[in-house]
Formats: sequence, C-alpha cells, structure tokens
Amino acid sequence: MRIMGIDFGDSRIGIAVSDPLGWTAQGLETIQRKGTAEQDAERIRQLAVQYGVGKIVIGLPKNMNGTIGPSAQKAIEFGELLARMTGLEVVQWDERLTTVAANRMMHEVGMKTSKKKKSVDRIAAVFILQGYLDSMRN
Repeated sequence: MRIMGIDFGDSRIGIAVSDPLGWTAQGLETIQRKGTAEQDAERIRQLAVQYGVGKIVIGLPKNMNGTIGPSAQKAIEFGELLARMTGLEVVQWDERLTTVAANRMMHEVGMKTSKKKKSVDRIAAVFILQGYLDSMRN
C-alpha cells in the first residue's frame, strides 16, 4: 500500500508518495492553490486513486512550543476534508522545521533560487512522509 504525504500551505500544496512497500518517499507534484479547498482536495483524490494510495499523512505545522496555531488549524481542517472526499485515513504528522530542512538541502546541492520556490513544498512533503515511514519501521 502506498502512502501519500502532504505539505499543506496557503499558496501551495506539496505532494509526495511512498514506494509500494512503504520504504521511501518520492516527490510527486506541487499544487498551486488558486481555487477552492474542494478543488485542491479533488486533485489530491485523483492522485490517490492513480497511485493506489491507502493512507494520507498531512503535515501539522505546530508552533515551536507544540501548540496549534492558525496554520495548523487550517491543515487539520483540510485533512478532515480529504478524509471525507477520499474515504482514506488521514494522519496528522508534526512537521516542525521540515521546510527549513528542505531549504537547507536545496542550498547544499546548489539549487538555483528560481527553482527553490517551485520545489520547496514538494521536498517538504517528502521529509514529512519519510519521517512517518521511518517511524513506522521503528
């Protein structure tokens, strides 16, 4: 069963998917948020069907002190929408510092600034999903 990872943001949604055995996460695409939450969720539902996804992991951007702020509340609500639209289990995963890690990794490999903006959410989704996959093996 494949698992999908999501980095949910106000402007973009990064999507990653696991291999069929659930060992590794690969970046899939970045959705530019231009429409409604339902339209974004429908695109994710289509990808879930296409890739045979059985579970979704959505990043929960908690505050550094562990509390739930406005961004985390939006991610929770979007996760609930995804669960209703896909019929899949949606797991919330603490994503603190994943975007920082994604930006650091892109800087270390010398990625051009113009490409970073297009890639950071997809790479953050990979970090979210890989963290979840690693926790399931331990």
